[in-house]
Amino acid sequence: MRNFIVILSAALVAACSSSDGANEEPPVAACSLEGQKQFVLDNMRAWYFWNDLLPAQVDISQFATPDDLLAFLTTFSPDLTPDDGIDNPVDRFSFINTAAADQAFFGEGRFEGFGFSSRFVAENDLRLSRVFFDSPANRAGLARGQQIVALNGRTIAEIEANEGVNAVFDLSPLDFTMRPVGGNPDGSDDFTATITQDIVTIDPVPQARVIVDPNGVRPPVGYMELATFISTADAEMDTVFADFRAQGVNDVILDLRYNGGGLVSTSELLGDFLGGDVAENLVYSKTLFNELRGPANNSTEFFERRGNSMSLVRLVVIASRSTASASELVINGMGPHVEVTIVGDDTFGKPVGQVGLEFCEKILRPTAFQTLNANDFGDYFFGLPVDCAAPDDLNVAVGADNDPNIEAALSYLDTGGCPAAAIPGAQFKLEAAKPVPQLELRGTPAREFANAL
Repeated sequence: MRNFIVILSAALVAACSSSDGANEEPPVAACSLEGQKQFVLDNMRAWYFWNDLLPAQVDISQFATPDDLLAFLTTFSPDLTPDDGIDNPVDRFSFINTAAADQAFFGEGRFEGFGFSSRFVAENDLRLSRVFFDSPANRAGLARGQQIVALNGRTIAEIEANEGVNAVFDLSPLDFTMRPVGGNPDGSDDFTATITQDIVTIDPVPQARVIVDPNGVRPPVGYMELATFISTADAEMDTVFADFRAQGVNDVILDLRYNGGGLVSTSELLGDFLGGDVAENLVYSKTLFNELRGPANNSTEFFERRGNSMSLVRLVVIASRSTASASELVINGMGPHVEVTIVGDDTFGKPVGQVGLEFCEKILRPTAFQTLNANDFGDYFFGLPVDCAAPDDLNVAVGADNDPNIEAALSYLDTGGCPAAAIPGAQFKLEAAKPVPQLELRGTPAREFANAL
């Protein structure tokens, strides 16, 4: 049994609650603009993981909004210094959201948007990487691999040369000019769809199956795609792992290539399903807060045996630069106990998490803690490195038999080494490593996904 429940990124700490000692919440007297900014400053001093780096004096009147103040305060986190010499603050995760949107996403997997994600595969060549089922984009005929040629009649090249596509994606309704997969460069088969943002519900487990070797040589392999770590995933995962156990699965391919994180509690549950049999009562993760909050909130989480926990032998994780936070927590937490191999690309790099602090129908989520594994490792702000690089081919369905990531994962399980075409650092990198990788989730604030724990 777990002996302590940490403050999770989805746990709310009431603005006006009080307690004794170091955990007393800084009060907010009113929801005036100045009161909200003061709340942000006070709680950053109390909860921020790098609160010792904040300036002693901050004139909150110099900032127009609480968001502006928060953006200023996060610049005092330590710097990342990539190989290209560009300095970036470690903290690109703290944010403020509305309480309603926060609860809708973490509790129900709902957000308002177009319902797709995208990425540039070349200069001005913007492709859809996934389209959520029954989303406005899905109902309009948009699909994975299609190219966004123009928005509101303006080419992607024109938009990128001015305000950038992120700004245009905030508009609704929006006219999309799309080119089908394999479409003619002359645009003769392009089509246009006018799409209005609406509520999108995420299926946290889009697909799962047992892969059976037709030759009967390889033992059955379990495959599960996990889109996000939210509470609605818990029951779905239980069903999946019950099926894996029933079919004698001991090796699992876990597809986290588009999973930007979510709830720590769901990450811990997944760890239990994967490692509860082989690592019961061993350390899954350690959570460390700053010196002010640490004494009351630091914790150690242990693997717990569940009814459908597996006797896992090998875990292969399909990852990308969009694999972040709770996804990385699973990879890092499992690593000391079972053989874990990363296929695809390096992960995002977020070994820290947020608490939720409620004020004035908003949620402040400051970066408040870091997670470590049983070996006390948690320094992967540049991401966890890929073992077998493989391309995310947008012309192929995620998880299909001909998905290069599936092929690489199965090849690794068969041979114990990377396929010849999937060598670490090979030409198949999805994109060049960026100092501050950006998740391309359209139609909702990217931070709502990317910065969820």
